[in-house]
Amino acid sequence: MQLDVLAPRLIAAGLILLIAFPVHEFAHAWTAWRLGDGTARLFGRLTLNPLAHLDPAGAILLVLSSLVGVGIGWAKPTPVNVNNLRGGRGAEGIVAAAGPSSNLVLAAIGALVFRFFVLRACEPGGAVPDIVIQVLQILGYFISINIALLLFNFVPVPPLDGSKVLFSLMSPRAQWQWRPMLEQYGVLLLIVVAFLPLFGGQTLFGLIFSRIGNPIIELLVGPLVC
Repeated sequence: MQLDVLAPRLIAAGLILLIAFPVHEFAHAWTAWRLGDGTARLFGRLTLNPLAHLDPAGAILLVLSSLVGVGIGWAKPTPVNVNNLRGGRGAEGIVAAAGPSSNLVLAAIGALVFRFFVLRACEPGGAVPDIVIQVLQILGYFISINIALLLFNFVPVPPLDGSKVLFSLMSPRAQWQWRPMLEQYGVLLLIVVAFLPLFGGQTLFGLIFSRIGNPIIELLVGPLVC
């Protein structure tokens, strides 16, 4: 694969490691702290420092998967003691939802910058500079990965954030019945969701991304014609 194709993907992966992952985990930590739990702060996780949230395995997988245009990875999970949270049973869900919600905010910011460079590319009077095309490619990958992180983390399967949102919406009895089983088989369920081509050669998450993620991206970036 040519360097001019790989470089934007690798740069976008670097932006995810330096910006998106730290913001995602900081959002968890800050929300938990505001709701009464200072565990993440005690562990030095109430920060935007990328090194505090770096998971080497997740970072390596993100870089390698970005080479083929996928971008799968993760940061170090933020520690939260739900017993310290104010706000009842819904507090755990609020903390969990804060992380992927931050990815939507980052995607929206990236889309605003993307639109600026699209307008720049549409200016009359000559060819579009290569640097503008490269910036658009980088921003496109950055937006796509953030939307993928948004949707994937909201999948209601442990240990993803969506499972905690789901548990917070359950009655205590339903949570007592379902949570242990879902947490026990969560990894297997994730494999099914992310890797098994069950829908005409497409994975369940691939189907979710094509049906929900792509329309969100199209809405954020707007029309690409001048």
